[in-house]
Amino acid sequence: MVVFLAPIASAQTPADTMTFTAAEFYQAILQHHPLVRQAALLPAEAQEDVRQARGAFDPKLFSAYDRKEFGQSLYYQKWQSGLSVPVLPAGIDVKVTYDQNRGEFVNPEDRVPSSGLAAVGISVPIGRGLVIDARRSTLRQAQLAVTLADADRLKLINKTLFDAAKTYWEWYLAYQQYSLIREGYQLADTRFAAIRERALLGDAAAIDTTEALISAQDRLVMQQQAEVALQNARLRVTAFLWASDETGSLPQAVDMPQTIVPQVASQEPANEATLENLLNRAAEQHPDLLKLTIKGQQLAIEERFRRSLLQPQLVLNASLLSRTPVAGTGYDWSSYYAFRSDNHKIGVDLTFPLFLRKERGKLRQVQIKAKQLDLERQQTSRVIANDVQAIWNELKALNRQIAVQQQTVLNQQTLLRAEQDKFDMGESSLFLVNSRETKLIDLRVKLEELRTKYQKAVASLWYAAGSNLG
Repeated sequence: MVVFLAPIASAQTPADTMTFTAAEFYQAILQHHPLVRQAALLPAEAQEDVRQARGAFDPKLFSAYDRKEFGQSLYYQKWQSGLSVPVLPAGIDVKVTYDQNRGEFVNPEDRVPSSGLAAVGISVPIGRGLVIDARRSTLRQAQLAVTLADADRLKLINKTLFDAAKTYWEWYLAYQQYSLIREGYQLADTRFAAIRERALLGDAAAIDTTEALISAQDRLVMQQQAEVALQNARLRVTAFLWASDETGSLPQAVDMPQTIVPQVASQEPANEATLENLLNRAAEQHPDLLKLTIKGQQLAIEERFRRSLLQPQLVLNASLLSRTPVAGTGYDWSSYYAFRSDNHKIGVDLTFPLFLRKERGKLRQVQIKAKQLDLERQQTSRVIANDVQAIWNELKALNRQIAVQQQTVLNQQTLLRAEQDKFDMGESSLFLVNSRETKLIDLRVKLEELRTKYQKAVASLWYAAGSNLG
């Protein structure tokens, strides 16, 4: 009578089941999971910040009307309309205005021809604001924030897939444990039935029937516990499964059929070239390092802007003036009041704080933040490299442990087989056979635990390097 477990690498998959591989699981998450879709919205949100920053360079129409009438006298009526157009590269503002002022008490400097006064001019910063100003600084930092948001997107996807990988392999372990314990229970139940028949025929002691029954009952309880653990592990996997379409509607939760089972755990040899590749990838593409790099670039722009504020604020305003033609007549370019170099308005505005305490203080703050960021990036880079190396060491150790455990399982199978032969010849007891078999089940479960740890370590390795298994 054969009572030992078959020497297989893992519990066999029933013929009516369908394997759901880890790769298929990851792809389903990348395509449909709400967190992945949420991550995809982060760069789009950052692009809208760029749009808002560009709004500082939008052309603007403006108009102002002011009128005073008292004692049946029109003191003044002033109306100015125009268009202001910022020029992005140089910080220059181009302005076109039309003034129509009339009344008995209009300020002489506001007097214009009866048909109105047109002006075309520019406002040019000389010194502060020429190379960079608040508008351009905000825009450039917003453009860098798009890359920052992409790093956040990648980090969120990596975290989601990392959690999914751990959940998948916990499901795998629960499935293997249930399959092995169920197989052990079936063997114990078959042995109990056989020994009971032998006891009825007088070929076995009645106490052996009790021994076999206790073993079967104990394994039945273990099977029930493993079944609950498998159901809960399946639920945790199902939480990652969603369905969606291309219409942009919200994803819908998907239930996983009971006939779906996890794949058999594969084991790749630890290759030093893979470690080197992951370390290089982490140094260049890790989301945390990318974010620190982008923040450093943003601070560099901010520092450049703050340095510009140490310069005097000198703004040159110049406009060409012209009388507006009367309605129904064409523009006379030869007129004395047409756009000519001697019809102009020019002005200079100068502002310069004497101590620059506010500007120097803010600049120093930015420089300190940049230094802190450099130190943080240096520390983060070291921590990431150490984490990758530590997980790699664990991976190699698990490789060796799995090899040893596989040999231990084979040895235990040999021991069980020998014990069974001795029992058949009457030289051993049922207790020893059950003990050998229980030990074999425990060893095989431990082997699956090591395989699960190995797969989790692989997922941890990719996550530590800033990548994912998808």
